[in-house]
Amino acid sequence: MSHNLFLRIVDAIKDHDMYFEQRIDALGRFGLSTLQKITAVFRMLAYGLPADATDEYVKIGESTTIESMKRFCRAIVEVFGERYLRSPTPNDVARLLHIGEQRGFPGMLGSLDCMHWKWKNCPTAWAGQYAGRSGSPTIILEAVADYDLWIWHAYFGLPGTNNDINVLESSHLFSNLAKRYCASAHYVIQGKEYDMGPSRFWRKEVLHDIMTTCIILHNMIIEDERDLNAPIQDAVEAPTPTIEMVIDENLRFEQFLARHKKIKDKNVHFELRNALIEHLWEQRNNFEN
Repeated sequence: MSHNLFLRIVDAIKDHDMYFEQRIDALGRFGLSTLQKITAVFRMLAYGLPADATDEYVKIGESTTIESMKRFCRAIVEVFGERYLRSPTPNDVARLLHIGEQRGFPGMLGSLDCMHWKWKNCPTAWAGQYAGRSGSPTIILEAVADYDLWIWHAYFGLPGTNNDINVLESSHLFSNLAKRYCASAHYVIQGKEYDMGPSRFWRKEVLHDIMTTCIILHNMIIEDERDLNAPIQDAVEAPTPTIEMVIDENLRFEQFLARHKKIKDKNVHFELRNALIEHLWEQRNNFEN
């Protein structure tokens, strides 16, 4: 993360939540600064450090670090969620389809997959419903990312109903490319924080905020490091969009059922597979000639 992006986040979080402002106590002593609290949170997210390990670096207590983590993640979701977790617009869809076709994959919007993480300190009462393929409590992350690793969709929840096999049927998608960038949340989920009692990070709402924060920060870094002349909201390298976005929920549900029926049709599956193979071979021969 660049220095400018870090300061942008710091200023936005401080303006949104007064908790991160530096205060003066009754004796006139200054409390913890905004940078101390947010730096401690970033170290936990980036390196998977337990809350009490940040004291040596930024001189901040364990309980304050935990509170800062919760409030920081909630603030990130509230401030940046609308922009960095938005659905693709017609321009975005046209651009992604155009680039996918140029790369030899017509009709492809992005790379998808899902991954399973073992929840070491899952509460006993939840162990059954979170039991994964390994037999131990597991949390699954699914999302979809495009060619430059921007994550367009993510789902974080129970295993079993959403996995590598039926990910298309449940309409929840994830990207292989996003795995290494979401690894920081994996450290927090598996880490020591869950040993600290029921009022800490094992709450599902807090887990959701932590994972969502990691995805938002990932997209912010992608936007910050990409070409300044190619912001995500503009249609770059794309023709005029001809896609119509469905708004009517009834029509959207009917289209979902139709797609689901096509996915289940084996003949259609084999036809699409063979057509894609022929297309790739044709592209290869044209390139060699």
